[in-house]
Amino acid sequence: MKRALFTLLLLSVVVTLSAQSPERVDLDAIQKIRQEGLSNSQVMKHLFYMTDVYGPRLQGSPGIEQAGDWVVKTLQSWGMQNVHKERFPFGAGWSLNNFHATMLGSQGMPIIGYPKAWSSGTKGVVRAEVVRPQITNAETAEQWRGKLRGKVVLTQPAREVRMLEGRIVLRMTDKEIEEALTPSATAPAGRAGGAGGRAGAAGGRAGGAPAFNVNEFYQSEGVVALFDRGSNSDMSAGGSDLSWQTQRVDGGTMFLGAGGSRVAGEAGTGLPQVTLAVEHYNRMVRVLDEGMPVHVELNIDVAFHPETPERQNGFNIIGELPGTDLADEIVLIGGHFDSWHAATGATDNATGSAAMMEVLRIIKTAGLRPRRTIRVALWGAEEQGLLGSRAYAEKYLGTVDKPGPEHAKHTAYFNIDNGTGKVRGIWMQSNPHVASIFGAWIAPLKDLGVEILGPRSVTSTDHTNIDRTGVPGFQFVQERLEYNSRTHHSNMDFYDRVQAEDMKQAATVAAVFAYQAAMRDQKLPRK
Repeated sequence: MKRALFTLLLLSVVVTLSAQSPERVDLDAIQKIRQEGLSNSQVMKHLFYMTDVYGPRLQGSPGIEQAGDWVVKTLQSWGMQNVHKERFPFGAGWSLNNFHATMLGSQGMPIIGYPKAWSSGTKGVVRAEVVRPQITNAETAEQWRGKLRGKVVLTQPAREVRMLEGRIVLRMTDKEIEEALTPSATAPAGRAGGAGGRAGAAGGRAGGAPAFNVNEFYQSEGVVALFDRGSNSDMSAGGSDLSWQTQRVDGGTMFLGAGGSRVAGEAGTGLPQVTLAVEHYNRMVRVLDEGMPVHVELNIDVAFHPETPERQNGFNIIGELPGTDLADEIVLIGGHFDSWHAATGATDNATGSAAMMEVLRIIKTAGLRPRRTIRVALWGAEEQGLLGSRAYAEKYLGTVDKPGPEHAKHTAYFNIDNGTGKVRGIWMQSNPHVASIFGAWIAPLKDLGVEILGPRSVTSTDHTNIDRTGVPGFQFVQERLEYNSRTHHSNMDFYDRVQAEDMKQAATVAAVFAYQAAMRDQKLPRK
């Protein structure tokens, strides 16, 4: 009943505004888009090249450079214009050449693990005793001074491994749809960090006293490497600032982040850091707690790729489908191109990048001629803090009070970065003026499951950098499926986890939005 009331209220706003200024919808063009996008899709081919051939795409690595070159050549082969890499400062790149970890002894085993990004290497194969010192501050560190040289340190206690009885695959129920249709009661939460956090500081005191840095202590004591088992919980937010939760799967799936600096002069100077499967990590903790020794063999072979003034390691990929009578105005579409390193970055975010490439192919192949230029931007360094979209916004858009050179030319930005699930609607980013417009656009897409006009602002991806400039920026509402339970930032984010039919639908819906925005007499209204 509540969902029906919220839907009725939203539709009444749409109908009222539509009566004042009816939104024109080109049904013939939409049918052509649907035919090309759903029946002749190439989106999974794009995804194959981004993942199986060129993934992972960690920013600053050779892999992302090669993947970017492929995108540039592909867009050019389709006849897109102004296709190029647009670089920005990033810092040192990093790539993994080789890794193995083995628990030694008569009951030894190969260890499931993966080095963190920007981790230092071991400079060859090392064998070491494993210890768990449980250091939390300078006082407890003194108990271990002089006892850690040549050791591998377990940095966390064991974590319970539960049965998979929680929600693993998230599809929106009436409860989530009802919540999506209501404005957020509080300001959206900020962007969350990667699993495992950025360990190092501990024992900070009130009043501004410097925190004790346990990693610096380990390094000064000659520790060989640090092992962790990732997050302290197997539960994760479902996403889009909604209240739903999902259970992470464990079972050899690890969620990784950074374990070192990319800053010039600091990159490669820290300790090697490895995240292990929680089950393998827990076994070592139990054995040690029983007073028995644990030894491992470890090899981490990495490469750092310095940034030079002549070639910065950050880049966005830009390409355009030129418009006609309003070609000087821009409809911006995109998603982030970079990924983490432990898999091939399929659902985060080759899916979004492949879908937005496919938008341009669909519209051009369908023989449609948009009035405005449709520009795709595949962002770099999203995983390090939305750096690529920030660089674009600073260069072209400026701010509301101090507009940049292309601020007035941009009509809107549409973003995909929530995995492989089908599009269910769009977040209106607290901009009620677009309700009637988007309501008209989704009407011919209802049979594809597109029904939600979410009034709230959502965070944690690149549309926020565009939206804060005053140019309307939007994120599509997607089914999350296994995104936060299995694939997001994990070592299992491979092509196999992508749902092909949902990808075709997402690219088709995004193409309709891009085309309709490009054909309006006026730009989309701003807040």
